[in-house]
Amino acid sequence: MRLFFRFLIVFALAVGLAVGARFNPGNVVLFYPPYRVDLSLNFFLFLSLVLFIVAYLAVRTIVITQKMPRKVAAYRQSKRERDGNKALRDALKALFEGRFGQAEKAALRAVELPDNTGVAALIGARAAHHMSQFERRDGWLTSIEGDLAHKTARLVSITELLVDEHKSEQALEAVRELNANGTRHIQVLRWALKANQQAKKWPEVLKLVRTLDKHKALHPTLSNRLRELAYQDLLQEHGHDAESIRRVWFEIPAADRKKASVSYSAAIAFNARGLYDDARGVVEKALEEEWDIRLLRAYRDAAASEGSAALLAQIERCEQWATERPNDPELALTLGALCFRQKLWGKAQRHMEQALSDAMEPRTVREANLKLAQMHEALGQAEEAAFHYRQCAIATTL
Repeated sequence: MRLFFRFLIVFALAVGLAVGARFNPGNVVLFYPPYRVDLSLNFFLFLSLVLFIVAYLAVRTIVITQKMPRKVAAYRQSKRERDGNKALRDALKALFEGRFGQAEKAALRAVELPDNTGVAALIGARAAHHMSQFERRDGWLTSIEGDLAHKTARLVSITELLVDEHKSEQALEAVRELNANGTRHIQVLRWALKANQQAKKWPEVLKLVRTLDKHKALHPTLSNRLRELAYQDLLQEHGHDAESIRRVWFEIPAADRKKASVSYSAAIAFNARGLYDDARGVVEKALEEEWDIRLLRAYRDAAASEGSAALLAQIERCEQWATERPNDPELALTLGALCFRQKLWGKAQRHMEQALSDAMEPRTVREANLKLAQMHEALGQAEEAAFHYRQCAIATTL
């Protein structure tokens, strides 16, 4: 409809011009001595229109010619941008698809566009890393060291890739640089946690676990396991004497000291340094919170000396536990071992035979037979001792 109205207007103008020109008696005289030119008004208007059109086209041609170099440059730049952005998209797609060789090749094309240099270098570094081409990876990362806009991305990538390569010390250097820049978001904290875990820097691991727990950024199971590993290492490696190991133990939060795994590590550490009273106290408090057979084994190892009040107290406490858990083979073995140490032969034999009848684990069977063999040997009962030694050997092969 719009086109129809346009044609109608054009035809109306044409008709108007034709009618107006037919009844236009005007005359134009151009006089330049000694020359004189007489023209009709219509012809003069026609010539004026033609001259205007020719002048317009000439000026337009000159302007377009002057703009041509800029347009060519803009076209080439636009083409480079299109090609560079397409290469960047191809690099990302290939990286996510696991085609790392194709990703790195596309990154090489994308890096030709200055605006894509930072992101393309990070993609190329990750692709080279996944192909174990660590020198090429480092080359990619080094190429954007001066790019401040991508500094954080580069350092986070360095941390992640070096942790994956198990170069924890170098990864921690990148973490320290990130911290110096004030960058401590959740992902950086996670990679810092892994780097410190690999480096066995357990105090730092504990700090990071607490920080991540506040943000609910760690699964509770993983958080508990990391705490256990940290406490185990601190108790076993950093407690060189009685005072230092006690200090390490009491620096552990009270809620964590009640956990069976942490208490077991502490009991093992106390026993290794001859601090049996401390080990017994740790185990007894832990068993009040959670029953764990590992704690009973540590309790046996922490047995007090023969005839002491502490040993009698241990036997009494085990008997109280036995009323609540009459069919626990580890508890029966522990009670038998303590009675054996106190030379209560009858009770010792009864409890250890009960442990043998209820035991399912080869370790419990082996230890019960060994204790019975040692008891019979102490009583001069050679045949019974030999029998249990053989049973102990059989259980060892299971």
